[in-house]
Amino acid sequence: MKTILKLYLITLLSVSFILSGCEEDEFFFYDDVPPDPPTNIVSVTGDNRVDLFWDDNSEGDLAGYNIYYNFTYEGKYTLIGSTKDTYFIDFGAENGETYYYAVAAYDFNGNESELSYDVVYDTPRPEGFDQAVFDFLKFPTISGYCFSEYLVTEYNDIITDFFFENYQGTYYLNVWEDTDIQDMGETENIYDVSYAPTNGWVEINEGENVKYLQVTIGHTYVVWTWDNHYAKIRIKNITSQRMVFDWAYQLVEGNRELKTVPGKNERDKIPEKIFNGR
Repeated sequence: MKTILKLYLITLLSVSFILSGCEEDEFFFYDDVPPDPPTNIVSVTGDNRVDLFWDDNSEGDLAGYNIYYNFTYEGKYTLIGSTKDTYFIDFGAENGETYYYAVAAYDFNGNESELSYDVVYDTPRPEGFDQAVFDFLKFPTISGYCFSEYLVTEYNDIITDFFFENYQGTYYLNVWEDTDIQDMGETENIYDVSYAPTNGWVEINEGENVKYLQVTIGHTYVVWTWDNHYAKIRIKNITSQRMVFDWAYQLVEGNRELKTVPGKNERDKIPEKIFNGR
């Protein structure tokens, strides 16, 4: 009897489990639907870095984002990182190299969206801060600057891109006749000018071999160098003897990309310590 009862109880429990399992299967939902691809991807050009921003996806089961890059828009993209935020910094980007970026969203079940459709590419470039040059009339050997060498130069050195002058209390930025310069107006910082202009350069006066602009603290100036590179400088301070400036220089010949500053919505997504650390 004990054996038969035991078998009867085992059989009864097994049938109950099977029936119960069938009921649960009727209501079990397996999520195989991926999130939508992220949109409005924005890149910010930096010095050996590229900052990426995008709009937040609205899916309730969103887990994060995967970031990819390639050297062309078409072709296979390589995963470089993941984040739960709506921004990512590619610290592996090298100055002078152009990168194409794409972002995919993924959910808690591991479903990944297609890559973002936006065409996003960026070419990092070097930059510098608090650089000083001196009045060429008094200190000719330390009055010029060469962007490609990151070097203070003599005003008439063959590699000099611009030089500073104090002429009877009026301050000037000077470039030689094979170089162009333009005042982009007052700016908050060096990042406010994104691209070099295509026209509006200062014209040379007849009989002279130098182009010049009166220089103003807080203004950013774009320089089109003699060897077809673009750079920008923002004036931070001027005294009777010297000028202090921030600068950025594009290594790729003919590339007008200098830096795209993120808009307010993008800035709000960045921790203050990261944004101010640029």
